[in-house]
Amino acid sequence: MNLYFDNCATSFPKPAAVAEAMSRHLNETGGTYGRSAYPRILNSTRLVEECRDQLAGWMGTTQADKIILTANATTALNLMIQGICKKGGHVLTSAMEHNAIARPLQHLCQLGLIEWEQLDSAQDGRILADKIATRLRSNTILVAVCHMSNVNGMAQSPGEIKRAIGEIPLLVDASQSLGQFPVEVDRWGVDFLAFTGHKSLLGPTGTGGAFLRHPELVEPLLFGGTGSRSDSLSMPAFVPDRFEAGTPNITGIHGLNAALKNRPVSCHSSDDFAALLSEVKANKNYQVRCADDFSRQGKLFSVVHQTLSSSELAQRFYEEYGIESRAGLHCAPLAHRHLGSFPNGDCRFSLSPYHTPEELNFLAKAIHDVGK
Repeated sequence: MNLYFDNCATSFPKPAAVAEAMSRHLNETGGTYGRSAYPRILNSTRLVEECRDQLAGWMGTTQADKIILTANATTALNLMIQGICKKGGHVLTSAMEHNAIARPLQHLCQLGLIEWEQLDSAQDGRILADKIATRLRSNTILVAVCHMSNVNGMAQSPGEIKRAIGEIPLLVDASQSLGQFPVEVDRWGVDFLAFTGHKSLLGPTGTGGAFLRHPELVEPLLFGGTGSRSDSLSMPAFVPDRFEAGTPNITGIHGLNAALKNRPVSCHSSDDFAALLSEVKANKNYQVRCADDFSRQGKLFSVVHQTLSSSELAQRFYEEYGIESRAGLHCAPLAHRHLGSFPNGDCRFSLSPYHTPEELNFLAKAIHDVGK
């Protein structure tokens, strides 16, 4: 049985084509990106651009040239936050942010460069769109929100948020959602988006990036070689080169490209997941952290037991049932403060398309038995 329920940390298993593509690049094709003009390099470069085009489709944009490839979503978020936020600016976020957004903002606050506040939210962390206008200031330079929480799986409505903030740039952290929820950056009007390859996209670690609708608003985070404009000591003015200093993870991008082209059909249905969640919520020994509205629910949820700590729960799930889960604060202390589970955190279960109804039933039974 597949008893790995920690896919929010990194997805497993991956499509078989991922390892095959990475092995093929390492052992057969080779080649870097954009550094020479012989066939091996041209083929490798074409594949990177193919991956960029595929990512554009997953994001719902026609502007593949605005997609920057980085090592992960954290690098992308630092690029955008540190590259956008200027001295004297005011930033708004949701109550559910991961430390990949919270720590860069806190760092800039400690330097005295910006002010940072949270928007009004419902109990499950959903931003109250009708109250956004009251929190905007003349110096608000950015609104940054995670699309889908890695603690309770609740998904925000980026289009609704963008309509409420108007011309102020909206940054969306799609680390958990891209590959699981529909993402439509063009239709929503999202200005900036961060993503990672190793979670819901089912690609390898060390892959990710950003969508920059307005690259002119962002200063580079890294400086170095790009294979272009090598006559100048300044970074190229054009994208993606301006933001892609250094040799990228070509092998990882081969794997991500393969993951995007070989997406598995989910082995379980939305109804199967809804049944699992309903059964867990019926157990009075647990508090269940999830979205108030199931239509906003990603394929994860967390539980808090009346007497057992989150670490005790996770240990028992593994030792007694072989179930791999994650206990603690999940790098999202702000979300736990809002949900009332700080500082002890909770025990989280996050699904994969490879999980079958039988495995979900097994998880439900284990949660019931351990929680007695």
